[in-house]
Amino acid sequence: MFNKLIAILCLCLPVEALAQSKTTDFMLGNGMQVVVIEDHRAPVVVHMVWYKVGSADEPPGKSGIAHFLEHLMFKKTANLEAGELADTVAAHGGSHNAFTSFDYTGYFQRVAADRLDLMMQMEADRMTGLQLSPDDITVERNVVIEERNQRTESAPGALFNEHLQAALFLNHPYGVPIVGWMHELETLNYDDAMTFYKQHYAPNNAILVVAGDVTPQEVKALAEQYYGVVPANRAVAPRARRQEPPHRAARRVMFRDERVAQPFFARTYLAPERNSGDQRTAAALVYLAELLGGTGATSVLGQALQYDTRQAIYTSAQYSPTSLDHSSFSLVAVPAPEVPLQQIEDAVDATIANFLTHGIDIERFERIKSQFRASEIYAMDNVSGIARRYGAALTRGLTVADVQAWPQIVQSVTPQEVMEIAEQLFDEKASVTGWMMGPREETE
Repeated sequence: MFNKLIAILCLCLPVEALAQSKTTDFMLGNGMQVVVIEDHRAPVVVHMVWYKVGSADEPPGKSGIAHFLEHLMFKKTANLEAGELADTVAAHGGSHNAFTSFDYTGYFQRVAADRLDLMMQMEADRMTGLQLSPDDITVERNVVIEERNQRTESAPGALFNEHLQAALFLNHPYGVPIVGWMHELETLNYDDAMTFYKQHYAPNNAILVVAGDVTPQEVKALAEQYYGVVPANRAVAPRARRQEPPHRAARRVMFRDERVAQPFFARTYLAPERNSGDQRTAAALVYLAELLGGTGATSVLGQALQYDTRQAIYTSAQYSPTSLDHSSFSLVAVPAPEVPLQQIEDAVDATIANFLTHGIDIERFERIKSQFRASEIYAMDNVSGIARRYGAALTRGLTVADVQAWPQIVQSVTPQEVMEIAEQLFDEKASVTGWMMGPREETE
């Protein structure tokens, strides 16, 4: 009851007050940005190092190298044996992991606050001290290949989505899967890994995010001690990615697989990303996704296709605002038994056309706005989530000020702005339509 009361009281606070956490940021002399997020409710700290390099920054023909190197980063360094970092974190009662995206690669540990210096010492060591052997390459390459086999090759839905992504991005490397194409994964070698490592892993291409029971003063002292002594790397260059040409033709992906038990329809549109100093368009797209499909059966698609006509058993709309370059906006509908895919596609098109004609249900819009506000309140209790929010944003060209302004911008979006971006978004020429089918589904 007490927690519920606190949540209700928080709903009455100005949203800008909710967005302003105790956050400090500064630069080390070698170009490494540091963000400190204070949260003294528990003696725990989250330590994250984010590199401004992801799979979209890979050289041609070397797809998967960013993710492959993420695996290799747990091998021997100048001062650590292979696996020693993971074992040390576990021995101190902490947890750790790593992740690769199109736009970044990150490493984190969650430990007791008094172990922060040890985490920095180990992470700084592997920033430039990685020592790989031929056996490391062979073992981890096989691990990554098996990961692709399990998560992609054996999952028709993953293969389907991979093809949709490749069809959507005609030229941009977002069309290449993060894990890599199998035929290129199989050829990655020692030189590929070390070349990528030496070019991109450096303090002047990294962001340190520390969140939890710490102060900016102690973090700065430790960061100077461990990271500040690592020289900047002159080989680090500004990102230079291929960009998308104008899209002038709709594309279709007709995917068949004998393992598919439930066919479904999907359409993906090229969409604007969230940009520094100009986040309103992305915020409006967040509302559009929630209005159309994010609230399940009570959404526009859910109401029309699941409740009113019973043509679908599932609908959704998805948009990810935080992306360095173009993002995407997706619609999905799973037809009810005996409903052909062409019928469900036509029904989705008709529902979107009706939405564009009649506009937004204001009551639904205000309910979603309240839900977004509540989610911001509850997010304040997740120190790891807040740290991730900053790391993901800063590696994609946003600033600390952008991150802090985002909740207020979301709350200030109007229905008119949502409708304006919807009119721009649903351009058939900038879309890919996909049918996921079993061996017996008809295509007409």
